[in-house]
Amino acid sequence: MAKVHVKTGDTVVVINGKNRGKQGKVMQVAPAEGKVIVEGVNVVTKHVKPRKVGEPGGLIKAESALYADKVQLVCPKCSKPTRVGREGTGKDKKRVCKKCGAKID
Repeated sequence: MAKVHVKTGDTVVVINGKNRGKQGKVMQVAPAEGKVIVEGVNVVTKHVKPRKVGEPGGLIKAESALYADKVQLVCPKCSKPTRVGREGTGKDKKRVCKKCGAKID
């Protein structure tokens, strides 16, 4: 299982690609694939077929997954995009902002 530097609920900014500069909240993390789904980022149009009687089909917009290495955590204290450091040992390990030194968890 691969480690991902962001968790569900973190605010992140996209650092490259067509969505560069967009900010959003992490809705879902898939560590096995190394991907995240960010609210309002990488929105795609899906063609949906009606499954039940009376259910409408058509086009819906949904967020698609993007690689976790394309996003950078936004520090809650200094509100700047930052790399994540680790402080402590064992179970007491906490994420730390590399720019201002604030504990994130």
